Parts: sequence; C-alpha cells; structure tokens
Amino acid sequence: MNSIIKTKSGAEIFFKDWGSKDAVPVVFHHGWPLSADDWDNQMLFFLAEGFRVIAFDRRGHGRSTQTDTGNEMDTYAADVADLTSHLNLKGAVHVGHSTGGGEVAHYVARAAAGRVAKAVLIGAVPPIMLKTPANPGGLPLEVFDGFRSALAANRAQFFLDVPSGPFYGYNRPGAKVDQGVIWNWWRQGMMGGAKAHYDCIKAFSETDFTDDLKAIEVPTLVMHGEDDQIVPIADSALLSAKLLKHATLKTYPGLPHGMCTTHPDIINPDLLAFIKG
Repeated sequence: MNSIIKTKSGAEIFFKDWGSKDAVPVVFHHGWPLSADDWDNQMLFFLAEGFRVIAFDRRGHGRSTQTDTGNEMDTYAADVADLTSHLNLKGAVHVGHSTGGGEVAHYVARAAAGRVAKAVLIGAVPPIMLKTPANPGGLPLEVFDGFRSALAANRAQFFLDVPSGPFYGYNRPGAKVDQGVIWNWWRQGMMGGAKAHYDCIKAFSETDFTDDLKAIEVPTLVMHGEDDQIVPIADSALLSAKLLKHATLKTYPGLPHGMCTTHPDIINPDLLAFIKG
C-alpha cells in the first residue's frame, strides 16, 4: 500500500509499505533530488525474498510536501523517526544511497533502542563532502555553488545533464546509455520542489557526519563504486569505514554513483547476503 503520514513538524511524507508486517523491514532512503521510485528494482527484489519493504519521499522530494523550510539533516532524521514510529518498526535495516546515506547515518545514530538492526551506506556522502581544513580531500565549495547556480538557472536542463553524464557514468567511453533511466531520473527530480532541492545541496555537502558514524552501534555495510564521479570514494566510503565501529567495506571497480540502477544484478545479491548474514 501507499500512504501519507503527517510529521510532528507538519510536513506530509509519502511512503510505500509492501509485504508482510511480520517480515524483517528494509527501509530505503533515496538520493538527491529523487524519490522512493529510485528503489523500484530493490523493492521488488527484496519483496520477492520475503522482506517487508518501505521507501519514502524525503520532504521536498517526490510526492511529499514541497517544504520551504526544514530541508536539512536534523529535520530529515526527525521525519524518519516519525515514520518508523508510525509504522512501529523494530529491527529494521536502513539502506541509504548518496544523500540518503547521510540521512541513514544521522537517523541511526539517534534511533530509539531496538528500532534498527543494520545499516547500509551506498555511494553515500559521509563523513563530509565539502573541502575544509579538517577535510582537505573534499570537494571545493565552488562545485556545490555550481550545482545551485545550474538548478536556479534551468532546473529542467540540469536534471537532464546530471543523469546523462556523471551520475550513471554515461559520460565514460563505451558506456551503454539507457535513455529510460535518464528520463526516469528527470521525472523523479522534477516532481520535487526547487527550494527544497536547492537547500538540500547544502545539507548533503556541508553536514559533517563524523560523530554520527562514530555513534552507530549496529553492523554497517559500506558499498561504493570506484568510478563514482558524484561522491568520490577516497573521501567518503574509505573514511566512513574507518569511523564506524562495525563496518564492512565493499567497493566495485568501474561502477558509477547510480550503480543500484545500472548494476542491480551485482548490488542486490551483496545487499541480501549482508542483511541475511
């Protein structure tokens, strides 16, 4: 079924909840500027494996309220807490891609006891993307200012350029370009609100998740494409795996940022093995 909950802050969050309520819940957190639909392949795969699968549209994204405020990690994590409380999830596995990986880290570090069994960070933004004196390997602020400028100037074109190029590695020599994937990225992005998307760039690039990672007590799988052009692996997964107490690191030669979409045949079995393990 699909439903909407109203969070304590008043935003309406759209979510999908499929499968037996007695099954192990797997909660999927999408990247910027997408929606729950980005997980269609994984939702169907894990549903067929007997899991309860849940995916939601972050505030300002997809079918959730196009909020002009609260588009930052503290509120995102609070929204997730409201959703998991509403569904009374226990022993859930939280899987986050890109910005969703930051959201997972921020939520899991704060989650009530018993709510979370495991976490997965895929192509995720932690510990911090922005180049700072403490994070010299990060990306300069100009990169993210460029995102903001492109979004404000012509969001529709920007949301074609990103999936047509670096997101799925379609700019690499010999890449097999899937036009449907590009249009689906565009469709999801354009459903959301421009203000929320604009604000979320700061949230995913400037939030420092170091303390969140150190606080997480559950087993955590860190998966990253070695040819990720959006979230470079050296300053993300490789550092996150060292900060987490119970990390398993899996990297994928040649795979892009959007590898859950381009290579589900590789990613899904690895996810399944970790969740069942």
